[in-house]
Amino acid sequence: METKQLGSTDIIISAIGLGGMPMSLSSRPEEAQSIGVIHRALELGVTLIDTADSYCKDESDKHHNERLIAKALKKYQGNANVTIATKGGLMRPNGDWTRNGNPEHLKETIRNSFEALGGEKPIDVWQYHAPDPQYSIEESLKPAKQAVASGLIQFVGVSNFSVEQIKRAREVVDIVSVQNQYNPWHRQPEFDGVLEYCDREKLTFLPWSPLGGSRRASKLGDIKAIASLAKDKRVSVYAIVLAWVRAKSPCIVPIPGASRVSSIEDSIKSVQVKLSSQEVQQIDNETAA
Repeated sequence: METKQLGSTDIIISAIGLGGMPMSLSSRPEEAQSIGVIHRALELGVTLIDTADSYCKDESDKHHNERLIAKALKKYQGNANVTIATKGGLMRPNGDWTRNGNPEHLKETIRNSFEALGGEKPIDVWQYHAPDPQYSIEESLKPAKQAVASGLIQFVGVSNFSVEQIKRAREVVDIVSVQNQYNPWHRQPEFDGVLEYCDREKLTFLPWSPLGGSRRASKLGDIKAIASLAKDKRVSVYAIVLAWVRAKSPCIVPIPGASRVSSIEDSIKSVQVKLSSQEVQQIDNETAA
């Protein structure tokens, strides 16, 4: 497995991660199947798993995905030097998604994430899931800074942040990663300066929904350049898209979600797919700017 450095830290992570969200929403598979997916990812060299306190059915199910990952790692028989990146700051009332940047809530959910992930070592990476306009970024990130000092968190990241918001966050606490949406239908990080900033400042960029989500992923074959490249290289359209995402910047580490072993196996194949600048441009020409 190809590897990358996490930000400017001394942590080395796999060039592609595993997104845990599909294993914990209302459509989630049986627990044994999800654990099998996590174990297969580890066997294939994945050392980065992305999760969040809000990857669950609703508020009564909070921290489900974190507990699931902790259980899978505990059951794993091999050597697993895994970096877990979790997030806090979204709520799931009745299964909806809402923001909550209240510092007291974030202080509590950091503690709960620490416990859900095993409670034996600091959270590898804790990310503020999305800025809440009801609270300043400085207010909301203060609990994360305190948690680093107290040993609950090792490193901090942000998610769904603009360049200016990232800069403000870095005034409060060291930031190692940025997790924003990025896929063929949502290429905003290319044009809003976030990718360029992450590359220049040596921050790891974790594109969420790199395949566009389940609805859009099913339409990837309709994009002629992607379909043609998949046929030529004898891989899936999904592998082509992940290769395209990775080709955009050396700071990018995709975190495709998976709830089936075949899905994570296919995603990992993308690491071996190399696209020329001309092939990347072919996809660019047919996707949203």
